Amino acid sequence: MLLETIKKANDIKKIPPDKFPQLAEEIRAFLLDHVSRTGGHLASNLGAVELTMALHYVFCLPADKIIWDVGHQSYTHKILTGRQEGFDSLRTLGGMSGFPKRSESPCDAYDTGHSSTSISAGVGYVCARDLKGEDYHVISVIGDGALTGGMAYEAINNASALKKNFIIVLNDNEMSISENVGGISSYLSNMRTTEGYFELKAGVKNSLNKIPGLGPAAIKQIHKTKDSLKRLMIPGMFFEDMGLTYLGPINGHDCNRMIQVFQEAKRVSGPVLVHVKTEKGRGYEPAMRHPARFHGTAAFDLEHGIPLNNNGKANYTDIFSTVMRKFGDREEKVVAVTAAMPDGTGLKRFRNMFPDRFFDVGIAEEHAVTFAAGLALGGMIPVVAVYSSFLQRAVDQIIEDVCLQNLHVIFAVDRAGLVGSDGETHQGCFDLSYLSMIPNMTVMAPKNKWELSDMMKFAVSYDGPIAVRYPRGEAYDGLEEFREPIVRGRSEMIYRGKGIALLAVGSMVKTAEAVRKKLLEDGDNPTLVNARFVKPLDKKMLDSLAKDHEVIVTMEENVKSGGFGSAVVEYLHTAYPEVQVLSAALPDVFMEHGSPEKLKEKAGIDAGSIYNRIKEAR
Repeated sequence: MLLETIKKANDIKKIPPDKFPQLAEEIRAFLLDHVSRTGGHLASNLGAVELTMALHYVFCLPADKIIWDVGHQSYTHKILTGRQEGFDSLRTLGGMSGFPKRSESPCDAYDTGHSSTSISAGVGYVCARDLKGEDYHVISVIGDGALTGGMAYEAINNASALKKNFIIVLNDNEMSISENVGGISSYLSNMRTTEGYFELKAGVKNSLNKIPGLGPAAIKQIHKTKDSLKRLMIPGMFFEDMGLTYLGPINGHDCNRMIQVFQEAKRVSGPVLVHVKTEKGRGYEPAMRHPARFHGTAAFDLEHGIPLNNNGKANYTDIFSTVMRKFGDREEKVVAVTAAMPDGTGLKRFRNMFPDRFFDVGIAEEHAVTFAAGLALGGMIPVVAVYSSFLQRAVDQIIEDVCLQNLHVIFAVDRAGLVGSDGETHQGCFDLSYLSMIPNMTVMAPKNKWELSDMMKFAVSYDGPIAVRYPRGEAYDGLEEFREPIVRGRSEMIYRGKGIALLAVGSMVKTAEAVRKKLLEDGDNPTLVNARFVKPLDKKMLDSLAKDHEVIVTMEENVKSGGFGSAVVEYLHTAYPEVQVLSAALPDVFMEHGSPEKLKEKAGIDAGSIYNRIKEAR
């Protein structure tokens, strides 16, 4: 087994390149074996095996810096830097992260998890290197999907001024998470057909070099006209026009060819882009057929590619998907907007049934929000479906372009709260804070699957900026009998008691039920309130609770700072200083990867921890 000889960084250099096909096969088998048991990002990693091998063979880590955009394709990188044993605990609490982490290895040059950042970070590394007079290579690996993000072009524009070597590797697999859309995708499709030009160029150059005396002069003359030739062969030559030397496209599964081109790229003075064509999911038929499904997967049956723990119950995204499909039938003004995630956000059915009212803008959350503002001004009702952790990339646009103009844009904020195994970069822990601070914004969170449906209906009928935030995973189906009509700014009384009041937001209502049960067993009779609205705050309910409750407990899956509990504390401590308020919220830290259940326990917002805090406070 060649893989057994990889114990640390640079060990791949001891393996002859003619053995690389065998090594690639062993790496794919390793990935399939482990990810099928632990879950993780599979399709992107299967597609980047040979690319990673070639990079590790040509460059020297950790001296050279490889920056992985997003980072979900870094599993082979981790294997080649001696972290094979870590895959047994991949993405579990205390185990190895599914993304690059500088705390894990000096070979991880940049902590990442969001898209379109690698070129910016690379330019920073290069400038720091040159200012300090150091000598190492910087390589930013970015996918074609990430090139739909505007930040990548801001960075390319900045990189064009560099005078010393900086390598950008474009890993082109025609996918982001779902299929790529837009002009960049079309442009890259054209470029993929031009490989014959580069083969012709290499053949002519080699032949001329064999002619004594004449060859070098002829090559020099050809270089003077290469731009005109390229423009005949390659439409636009966008990257060269942006100031980058362009090499490619090349087969991203041909290690020898990539090694040759990376060696050539190292010799370029200034920024150079190497265009590598790969196949997402390569080597595993189910992932090749369904790359979006195997982008981030739970544990699955390796033979058939079927999830192991599929209990058949609907999750919140499924409920949202059904609601949007119904709105498509009932309300012709409703349109859907996504940032390259029609499957993940549940908009696939809406897209299939109402393609003219569905808009995938690519990995461009900032544009998605301002685009939605334009739709609203034009008389439509846009629903922007986005993960919580990605919506924060567009805070300025929410403030300036939507809320300042008080436009009717609906934000369907999926995967809010503790997402789990993807870790710090994907936890939706900040949305209640950053959304609640904005004037004109209304913020809601449903307690169960029926309330998500009711809140979306309310949001469509409302007139102004409004966000509905809901968690990842199975939709809670308890408390079905409690379904009061939704009125803006009014919470819902579930159980009226006295002494202790549990005031819970969204997913924490289920936890509050468990806390209430423990308190009932102790002889207490606690009140349970479903907050429903984080903004505006239901001050009438707080006034009512303050009259006959000594302790009010707020519960939320959001950071404490600026969250729901903070707003409640501010109001009650001013109006009713005698009332004790306990805030159960996430601490002021970035929550690591692990199951949501274990993370809640660690953060002290599980039922047992909250119950203990209440007992200690009385």
